[in-house]
Amino acid sequence: MVFDTASHLDTSRYQTLPQLLETAITRFSNKPAYACLGKTHSFKEIDSLSRDFAAYLQHSGLQAGDRVAIQLPNLTQFVIAAYGVLRAGMVLVNTNPLYTERELIHQFNDSGAKALVVLSDLLPTLAKVVKTTPLELVISTHALDLVDPQPQPQTGLNNIPFLKALEIGRGQKLEPVVLSQDSLAALQYTGGTTGLSKGAMLSHGNLIANALQCKSRLGNKLVEGEEIFVAPLPIYHIYAFLVNLVLYFESGGCSVLIPNPRDIPGMIKTLSKYPFTGFAGLNTLFIGLCYQLDFQKLNFSHLKVTISGGTALTESASDLWRQITGCTISEGYGLSETSPVVSLNCPGKEVLGTIGMPVLGTEVKILDDNDQQVSPGQVGELAVRGPQVMSGYWQQPEETANVFTADDFFKTGDIALALENGMHRIVDRKKDMVNVSGFNVYPNEVENVLTAHTAVMECAVIGVPDERTGEALKAVIVLTQETPASDVVRESVTAHCRAQLTGYKVPRDIEFVAQLPKSTVGKILRRELRPA
Repeated sequence: MVFDTASHLDTSRYQTLPQLLETAITRFSNKPAYACLGKTHSFKEIDSLSRDFAAYLQHSGLQAGDRVAIQLPNLTQFVIAAYGVLRAGMVLVNTNPLYTERELIHQFNDSGAKALVVLSDLLPTLAKVVKTTPLELVISTHALDLVDPQPQPQTGLNNIPFLKALEIGRGQKLEPVVLSQDSLAALQYTGGTTGLSKGAMLSHGNLIANALQCKSRLGNKLVEGEEIFVAPLPIYHIYAFLVNLVLYFESGGCSVLIPNPRDIPGMIKTLSKYPFTGFAGLNTLFIGLCYQLDFQKLNFSHLKVTISGGTALTESASDLWRQITGCTISEGYGLSETSPVVSLNCPGKEVLGTIGMPVLGTEVKILDDNDQQVSPGQVGELAVRGPQVMSGYWQQPEETANVFTADDFFKTGDIALALENGMHRIVDRKKDMVNVSGFNVYPNEVENVLTAHTAVMECAVIGVPDERTGEALKAVIVLTQETPASDVVRESVTAHCRAQLTGYKVPRDIEFVAQLPKSTVGKILRRELRPA
């Protein structure tokens, strides 16, 4: 079964992301590129604003190759800043706005970020950690700045307003930079089995290749210069970043940015204003929307592509979405390390329960524990080789070596089965990873935080089924001898986690036990704690 119209992947048309962006800007100059909070910006306007921001960065003391972090929700300011970073020849560090002080310190120090573009609401938290990071420049913006400029809060930080940075850059020359497909474009942080996140090094070539791979798979469903694609998922996540900031921009589409997807009524009100043709989401979002009466009343006559990723798509969610919208859902699979798309079902030709076929130019193998290919019909670890696969983890050569085979296949850690039709089915996820509403959570990180609590002697964190989020975290804890189990202790442990971890990483359930199951060498056996 062959879905792609091309026989091979040709990435020669773009050598860098700035070239891709500038080509799209020339082709679709006056068409709408981004809509957010009721204001629409054309390709030409995005060109001008991102050029101004790039020039500002270049003349602020930063050099090509310096890392610039962006900590914003889905706002047009994110787009302008991201494109500006890339056009200035610098490296983008996508940063979750929900991160706690501990998480921010790690990411800024690990990446060596010298500059940060941040939501002004987050400045008080940043003020507490900035002196322990290499940050030299802080640029802040209010969510409404491009609609109705707002004053910046006074926090003691020597931050410059985003609009002021654009004004300064407008009077500066944008210096040309020398880049290639191999040049580093972004550090995309992903969960770490050691408890600390790692920066996947994504090159300009990686992201260009993956955008063109996805475009090939979507085929005639995507009409250049005509699409309106809804972006409710965070664009600091590689899934939405690739789809909305690279793929649809290159194709002349307009992305409708949703700053707060948890505000379901607000999202539906926004959707009612656009004849949207595409939508990217995940299982819980599809279900949450379909049960809203106002969503059911929307006009779906233009909707022709719905993409699902981040977590497994259930049959009930797929059926419900098709019943309400008339559109099928194309489930895909990917990781931060693969830019992210490895495989994707072809719209209208989906096989439910599979992740589709690998995208163009991608090789996939199923390996045993010795990195040898398994026999047909056997399950094993999914390994990937292709132009979208990262070069490695930032400044972590040992971790990089651990995830690549001798013949340069990236080992995903996910257990899969190759089907006779060329598609693949994910049988199980990484043995310890927990997927909460599409976000990967590694138990070691949460356990490290838990054991820092004075009442916790040892613990294990597992995933348990949850109707709302797919999975939720459960902490199984052995308390110190002098600490009796009580609701007060449980509340204290939860409060400790909330201060140290992003909300989705906080255990929803805490169980106190006398001892944890262990192997003969003393390793805690999480698998024995998981529900049967």
